[in-house]
Amino acid sequence: MLIVELRHLRYFRAVAEELHFGRAAEQLRVAQPALSQQVRQLEKEVGVALLNRTTRHVSLTVAGRAYLDRVISILDAVEQAGEHARRLADGTEGRLVIGCVGSATYSLLPSLVRELRHRQPGIEVSVRGEMLAPAQLAALRSGEIDLALLRPPISDPDVVTEVVRRDRLIVALPAGHSLAAHRTLGVAMLRDEDFISHAGRGRSVMGSLLLAICADAGFTPCVRHEVEETSTLLTMVAAGLGVAIVPDPTAALDIAGVCYRPLDPETLGIDLIVGRATGVSSPLLDNVLTVLRDIA
Repeated sequence: MLIVELRHLRYFRAVAEELHFGRAAEQLRVAQPALSQQVRQLEKEVGVALLNRTTRHVSLTVAGRAYLDRVISILDAVEQAGEHARRLADGTEGRLVIGCVGSATYSLLPSLVRELRHRQPGIEVSVRGEMLAPAQLAALRSGEIDLALLRPPISDPDVVTEVVRRDRLIVALPAGHSLAAHRTLGVAMLRDEDFISHAGRGRSVMGSLLLAICADAGFTPCVRHEVEETSTLLTMVAAGLGVAIVPDPTAALDIAGVCYRPLDPETLGIDLIVGRATGVSSPLLDNVLTVLRDIA
């Protein structure tokens, strides 16, 4: 049975590259007799002479030259494996899946991915955009995604959240709509409008928020269409099928035929939060969260 340790390979490589036992011993910081003994033990295990030795000269045999090529490949692979393991351990390399609500898909997420590529090039980010909050929570629990960018409220003991930023609410109008003549719009001014909303019945935070702020203004919105994707919602606004109340970053999705007006008062807004599974932590997650906090 062949018993060769990595130190044997390192010793042989040093001698083969220096072609001098004394210099190789100095490089390795070992005694020359011990180095010579280890190389002879390697030759014994391999079963062939790897070095030609004289009192004045050391050279590689034909077998030794071929063996050196393989030894270099092995040692380099071992070093690369160790470096890869260290990068994984400190969170500078790895793969992360991020789920994201529509408005952040088109605003925050591109900036996050660009900054991660710049600051943490070893981290591979995969994105699942246009996910409603219930789908993101389920994906967090199942491990399908590692981080969720979503809207509160979230009351799930399996998910830990923190606020990333607060987004003002704006009104998306068809281009040429009469209300576009106003610089800002109060909620009550939308009383007679048809609305396009994100999916209701608890599936969308924005759908529930629309009902709440309209109720505070004294009316129930006439929701003509419910959709799950923000891009679809804005396309329907552009088609003149209704108006929509959306977070300000939604305007980053520049769709022809849609204009935006701030909703009054300015305090009308909604938080964007980041969530991860309770009890799940790693240097990789911590590194991504640091970058997210910096850019948000």
